[in-house]
Amino acid sequence: MNGRSLAAALAVLACAALPPPAAGQSGEPGEGWTAPRTSDGQPDLQGFWANNSATPMQRPEILGDRELTDEQLAELHQRVAEFRDTAEQAGHLLGDRLFQRALGNSTYQTFDDQTGDYNTFWLVERQLENRTSLIVDPPDGRIPPVTPAARRRAAERAAFAAAHPSDGPEFRPMNDRCLNFASPRVLGGYNSYFLILQTPDHVAILQEQGHIARVIPLDARPQVDDRIRLWTGSARGRWEGDTLVIETANYSPQSRFLRSSEHLRLVERWTRVAPDTLQQDITLYDSTIWLQPWTIRLFLKQTQDPLFEFACHEGNYSMEAILAGARAEEAAAAAGAR
Repeated sequence: MNGRSLAAALAVLACAALPPPAAGQSGEPGEGWTAPRTSDGQPDLQGFWANNSATPMQRPEILGDRELTDEQLAELHQRVAEFRDTAEQAGHLLGDRLFQRALGNSTYQTFDDQTGDYNTFWLVERQLENRTSLIVDPPDGRIPPVTPAARRRAAERAAFAAAHPSDGPEFRPMNDRCLNFASPRVLGGYNSYFLILQTPDHVAILQEQGHIARVIPLDARPQVDDRIRLWTGSARGRWEGDTLVIETANYSPQSRFLRSSEHLRLVERWTRVAPDTLQQDITLYDSTIWLQPWTIRLFLKQTQDPLFEFACHEGNYSMEAILAGARAEEAAAAAGAR
């Protein structure tokens, strides 16, 4: 099966008249289970957790508010498995990226099989589910519209980036420079593992990508001064029943978590809903960017796989190659002009 036939198969699924999902089809664990407790009586969220979901951030508009039926999910499992075998033989991730694109994940918009990419060594087995978007609010599974001012700023940034894509390292995105990575990490399948540790008055969340450690106090201390701005914001936590609620503010203007601004207020709700499942709801409040708040729901699975050091700077050949390529393009353009 080639990439074109996989994309066509997924398009057929997307265009099908899908009935409303039956109970339990959303991928959410069942109710009636109580989380174990730590020695001080808190719900025990500790351990290694993985987000390897293949569900796209946004739902394809053609699906409206619908999800996949069990039959369509089974067919998708079969077709993705078939194409994964083909992609593994070819030594690249084209199959996974086509799958993401076909389901509406705008993160993967381009792929050049002439220059290569990570091979399947880097790709874990992805989890498919009936859900057709990580976004649960708004109900259409789509990121809300942005404000006119935010649209203008985004257009200005895009125009500047197009005119100065690689003038120097400082013109490249933060992750290219190994300076900052989105936290909490939302997309799955690549370094999307976490370690959670608890004490009576703190929770620590270590994220594999970027090797970012968030140490979150639970003692009701006030937020830091508004003049203090941090890459991953300043977080404060509390327990609401069996749910750990983490509110984060004071972001750096350069962070732009999921294209937000320094005015972002992020609210996470962590609930252990099954022995091997941790539900994480992430709500973004930023009225300078979006016309309404929106919420992402993740289901992290417990794993025995450890975290590995994310040594981004070691052998970061991409930066040298990006800048060398830019200089070569400039030289070629100058030669053509002459």
